[in-house]
Formats: sequence, C-alpha cells, structure tokens
Amino acid sequence: MEAVTVVPGDGPVVLGMPHVGTHVPPEVADALNAQGLGLADTDWHIDRLYDGLLEGATVVKANFHRYVIDANRDPTGVSLYPGQNTTGLCPLTDFDGNAIYLEGREPGPNEIERRRLAWHVPYHAALAGELARVKARHGVALLYDCHSIRSRIPFLFEGVLPDFNVGTNGGTTCDAAVEEAVVGTCRETEGYSSVLNGRFKGGWTTRHYGRPLEGFHAIQMELAQSAYMLEKAPWSWDDGKATRLREALAGVLARLQAVAEQLAGARG
Repeated sequence: MEAVTVVPGDGPVVLGMPHVGTHVPPEVADALNAQGLGLADTDWHIDRLYDGLLEGATVVKANFHRYVIDANRDPTGVSLYPGQNTTGLCPLTDFDGNAIYLEGREPGPNEIERRRLAWHVPYHAALAGELARVKARHGVALLYDCHSIRSRIPFLFEGVLPDFNVGTNGGTTCDAAVEEAVVGTCRETEGYSSVLNGRFKGGWTTRHYGRPLEGFHAIQMELAQSAYMLEKAPWSWDDGKATRLREALAGVLARLQAVAEQLAGARG
C-alpha cells in the first residue's frame, strides 16, 4: 500500500486529505484492541464528499489510518492544543479517551520513528511537492485541508460542534481574503452553522504550510459528520444530506479559487 495518492491539477487550490485513509499494516493491526480495530476516528467519506467539486484542484490523500500515525500532527510530538484533551502523533486512545492498543502493545519511540519515516514523511513530501509545483505555476498555492469529525465528543469539546469549523490559527496561515472567502460563504449558506477558529484552529498541516507572505496560504475545514453521514457504525453516507452539503462546499471552493486567482494576479 502506497502511503499517499496524488491527483495533480492545474489550478491554484490543493485539497489535503490526511485522515480519510483506512489502511492499517498487519504489524500495527496485530497490536490494536477491538476498539482500535473499529477505526472510529476516520474522516469518513471525505474523498467522496469533495470529489469533482472543483475542476483543476490537486488532491493529496493519505491512504493510512491516523491510528498508524497522524499526518496532521507535529512530527516532534508537540501538542497542537496544550492543556486540552487531544490525540497525539501516534494516538494511544480514540476521541472518547478509550485505549486502542492491547495492553503492553503500545508503540515506543523506535516504533513511532519507524512509522513516521514510512508514512508521515512520504505524505508530507508529496504535499510539499505539490504546493511547490502549484506555486511555481500560479505564483501562489492555496491549501484547503479537508477534515470531518463527529458532532458530539465530550472528551474533546462541550456541546454540539457547528457544521463548518474553519481554522486559520488566528488568521496567521492565510491572507485575510482567503479566510473571508471561506467564512463568508459558510455564513451565507442557509441551514448550516459555522465558526472561525473555535475548538479547531487548524492542525499541524495548516500551521506548517501556511506562510502567506511567501505565497503559501492554508486553511482547514473541519466538518461535523452529522451534516452528511451517520455518526456511528457502520458510518453510512447519507445521500440526501451529502448532496446538499456538496452544493455548499462547491460554493466555498469556487469562491476560494477566485480569491486565489486574485492573489496570484496581485503578486504577478
């Protein structure tokens, strides 16, 4: 199994998908307990949800599951949200705080490093390469990092998550026009709730690649899974909800691409 799948496009927008993969190599699967083998914390159907919404977009998709190693975490292991419940580079629990490994089979430092080199490094090499290619072509590259999560997870946050959770790490990872394009479209879309830099402010990917002064803009979209699917096993796609959400996301991406083209023109 290749660590990453890349679909190159000729436009300025790159769609990152670090958590849609479900591949778990046998040596990792053997160490997981029944809870871990359920793969509950997958960003289910994200590739299907965005498929075909923006002509010319580049797609970079991790094929491995986040329980193998989390492609949206700092490779040094530093927490994205100090003082808050979260999961790390090689998660030991699921999003509800339940252990995912058999007792005594948790990965140690050497195993974590092995997984980093085998999975995390190739994903980010591919993502960095595509962003560089896109920027060379357009003068800017805009990374839209695609995520989803259950709308109710008391271990991670109180209450119910909004439908659209936009993260720019306090406005530092992209030009203000990029942020407004996404946030404005979400707010204007009837029937959906949204928040900017709420519980999810952008993961390591958004923070690492977002260098707007250099022409690299990054923004994270964390969708509540209740907006398009069943939030429990078997994690089924809801065609009615998903069709409506795809229309909303197409609007977000179209506006985003227009802003990217404006930024490219300004740099040119």
